[in-house]
Amino acid sequence: MSIEQLELETRCQAVEECAAIELVIQPKPKDLGGFNVSRCLPVMEKRSVGPWIFFDEMGPAIFPAGAGINVRPHPHVNLATVTYLFEGEVLHRDSLGTFQKITPGAVNLMVAGKGIVHSEREAAETTQQERGLHGLQLWMALPEAFEETDPEFHHYPSENIPSVVVNGVPVRVLIGRAYGVTSPVKEFYRTLYLEAQLLPGQTLELPNESERGVYIASGEIKVKERQYSEKQMIILSDADGVTVTAITPTTIVLIGGEKISTRYMEWNFVSSRKERIEQAKRDWVEGKFPKVPGDEDEFIPLPGVN
Repeated sequence: MSIEQLELETRCQAVEECAAIELVIQPKPKDLGGFNVSRCLPVMEKRSVGPWIFFDEMGPAIFPAGAGINVRPHPHVNLATVTYLFEGEVLHRDSLGTFQKITPGAVNLMVAGKGIVHSEREAAETTQQERGLHGLQLWMALPEAFEETDPEFHHYPSENIPSVVVNGVPVRVLIGRAYGVTSPVKEFYRTLYLEAQLLPGQTLELPNESERGVYIASGEIKVKERQYSEKQMIILSDADGVTVTAITPTTIVLIGGEKISTRYMEWNFVSSRKERIEQAKRDWVEGKFPKVPGDEDEFIPLPGVN
């Protein structure tokens, strides 16, 4: 084989290996006062992955007694939030009157629709001891026809989330359909959200979808012979048969779904219409959003407004 042929073959292999990978996102940690959040979405290069428009990993963090999560009431419109914990506990309250402890393995879906207010704190007895927190909070866009739907809150206990073993790898299908099982969690678009835990050397073929992103919550993986590490999100193409192989004990999260139209985002507000966001900002400043029963005294001001 000539040098020219060898160079051509090498370039072709490189292109084939990269064809499945569109972008690698390396989030910068944000200090929220005692713990870090790693934000993968939105970024300048990628505003959404399927219907997912926001992706935060909380922690892992260790809180000493007396410290912890203390997020005052704040509003949302035209989106749905999904909270999922690996470790710890968060106390959710909202303007519907919901009072729900979020615990590991459960899926909590809050549909903001035309407007909701919620807080995220911890129970007093929980804060009396040292404890850990590690989880994910994601936002989903709502289809334009459902953006102004009535707000809802849905709690799905851990035991109701389907799991399946694929090639020896335990997988939990949090939202959507994959590997022959279907999650009971409500969806508005065709949506994919799953968690998998791999031992070193194990390989998992990923479900096909129009848009996909793999987040490495812990560990290291290989995709098409390229190595990726903890906290990175790998944006994949719609190529068939993409696999990930664990190098170390690894937890991955796969998100995806159908491509959506443009969404605008400012602070906690998301909409397909810029004017709707401006209206939500005015409504929050003027106190037109409903209060959170049991948490009426505090709130987060609109940024830039005293």
